[in-house]
Amino acid sequence: MSIKDNIQKILPKINKDVTLIAVSKTRSVEEMEIAYREGLRDFGENKVQELVNKSEEFHKDVRWHLIGHLQTNKVKYIVGKVHLIQSLDSEKLLHEIEKRYSQKNLIANVLIEVNIGKEESKSGIDLVDLDSLLEKCETCKNVRVKGLMCIIPKGSDKENRAYFKKMKIIFENLKTKKFNNVSMDILSMGMSGDYELALEEGSNMVRIGQGIFGPRNYEREVK
Repeated sequence: MSIKDNIQKILPKINKDVTLIAVSKTRSVEEMEIAYREGLRDFGENKVQELVNKSEEFHKDVRWHLIGHLQTNKVKYIVGKVHLIQSLDSEKLLHEIEKRYSQKNLIANVLIEVNIGKEESKSGIDLVDLDSLLEKCETCKNVRVKGLMCIIPKGSDKENRAYFKKMKIIFENLKTKKFNNVSMDILSMGMSGDYELALEEGSNMVRIGQGIFGPRNYEREVK
């Protein structure tokens, strides 16, 4: 199926209150242009350099999402270029985002990435450290937490659903609490292979790459 066909197949499955992010890592601007013409305006990148390069040559009304692990030494490059940083996972990174955004007098909107499957190979904060990070976020002047994000382990539909349910419970629990600079507006979970399950369990932001663009071209990936 073509990119256009894929998008037209996905869109009817997504409610209007759900944000569809086209994960465009390794994708050409020409491929992204097809998605843009189909009405998509939220694009997600894993690598800072690729996001910066594309933001300079693609449509200016696009909302860019940094969905990959963010190194502290790369934060300075995305200030003012990113709609949402979806991978806040440590106090060290929080302090760097606060510092860099305060220098430009800008606000960073972020999601806290939770390592819900406790996988050593994945980034994200452990649940036991979540409250501590939220407390640190409350002291910031230039960082606003908008919700949570997760990348679940590969598994069966039953296992996937269990992780999504757990994230939704955490999300809803935090919604009942009052924090400074923290709101639980966005629950970003679900990708090409499991987004329908994620939507059933309460996700309001899904990140779809191969489901839109087809198999990834790893040779084009920016390191």
